[in-house]
Order: sequence, then C-alpha cells, then structure tokens
Amino acid sequence: MKIKEVVATLERFAPLPLQESYDNAGLQIGLTEAETSGVLLCLDVTESVIREAAEKGCNLIVAHHPLLFRGLKCVSDATLVQRCVREAIKADVTVYAAHTNLDNARGGVNFMMGERLGLTATSFLLPTTTVNGVDGGSGLIGELPEAMEPMAFLRRVKDVFGVDCLCHNDGPRRPIKKVALCGGAGEFLVDEAAARGADIFITGEMGYHRYFGYEDRLWLAALGHYQSEKFTIDLLHNILERACPGLKLLKTETDTNPIHYLYS
Repeated sequence: MKIKEVVATLERFAPLPLQESYDNAGLQIGLTEAETSGVLLCLDVTESVIREAAEKGCNLIVAHHPLLFRGLKCVSDATLVQRCVREAIKADVTVYAAHTNLDNARGGVNFMMGERLGLTATSFLLPTTTVNGVDGGSGLIGELPEAMEPMAFLRRVKDVFGVDCLCHNDGPRRPIKKVALCGGAGEFLVDEAAARGADIFITGEMGYHRYFGYEDRLWLAALGHYQSEKFTIDLLHNILERACPGLKLLKTETDTNPIHYLYS
C-alpha cells in the first residue's frame, strides 16, 4: 500500500474541509508515492517520535497535532520544529496530521470521548456543514444512561481518562444527566453547552476566567489537553485497521506530554 492510499483512507473518514480555518492538517513532510513500510501513530511529533519510527521500520508518522502549524522561514536546528523537519527528511519519514478535521468528524475524537463515558443519543454540540456539503461539528452532547451525583461523576471522568488531577468549578447541585464535551482546547463551546442545557461541560483545557459565572448553570471540568486526546491514537489505529488490513500499525511508546505535575 502506498502512503497516499493511507492518507486517502484518513481523509475519507475525516475530510480536510472539516478542519478549522486556523489549522494546518494534512501532509506535513515527505512524499506519498512510496510504499508504506509501517505507520507509527502518535499525538505529537517530536525528535524522539521520529527516531522511534525509523528504528521500528515505519516510513509514515500519523499524528493528531500538526508539526507545521505556522510557516517556517528557516530550516536549521534552532527550534524543535526545525529539528524535526531535518530529522524526518534525513530518515525519509513522511509526516501526516489529522487534527481539527478529526475532531470535527462524525465518529471522531469527541465521539470517542463520549463512547468512553457511555453517553447515549450523542450529536454534535455545534453542528456545521462545509461549503462542499460535508457534515461535521464541534464538540459533542449526549446523555448518561442514568443520572449521577456531580462529585461521583467527576470521579468517574477522572478514572475513565486516567488523570491524576481534574480541574473543575463549583457547579449546581442537581444530578448530572446531560453531558457536553470537547477534546483539547474547547472553552469556546462553554456557552453553547450551557445554552443546550448540559449539566456539565468537559474539555482538555480552559483559561482561569472561564470558570467564573457558571455556578448555577453547569459544571466545568478540564482533564488536561494531552489527557483528553491521548486515546486519539486508538481511534487512528481503529480507522486504519478496519480499512487497511495487513498494514503495519504501531502506537508510539513515547510519552509526548510536555506538562508534568509535582505532587510533593
């Protein structure tokens, strides 16, 4: 299978027109006519991830976060991005990113998060349709099979996503039934979640001031950006495994989370 066929598979599931205007999803580095020797799946592209791909015989990296987000005026060794570009070219490793197009696709990152929480009757929190007629949307809203006491549900969220620390506000005392969420940096959807009658909004990260003013409306919870999206690697694996049987698929063993927590 050629690299371009793997790319086509990903873009059938998450068409590039679904990406946000600020994004740079798609091909990042390399050529796509080569045969695929293996695919390394990751959240972030780092020098260690590129070396891991080369050592494991993978000439394609599929990441969630784009390596090339802003234009490069120089390719030297002054920044992480520049060094990664040099490393990938030297190792003949192609780099591809499925970012907000995968977030905004039906069955994508947010649907996967909802599935992990056992949500039913799920739909896009903020539906959109591209100029090409592709349906998608930001975030997800759904319902729990049974309402839960707020602190019990927060503990469940913490356990499901395997986080050591969960940031949250002091929300209303009613039971939680309707859940809205968005992986990554989803604070732009807080008011939409409140307007849709959600009891809680879960995301990866939010600014300090966004936690104010919702005490009587809904709970807000932030998992951490990496923690909210780390299972995207499993999603990418499932997409390619179903469509490309026999393709060598590996999940990175490199922890790329740049944030560490000091507890004592």
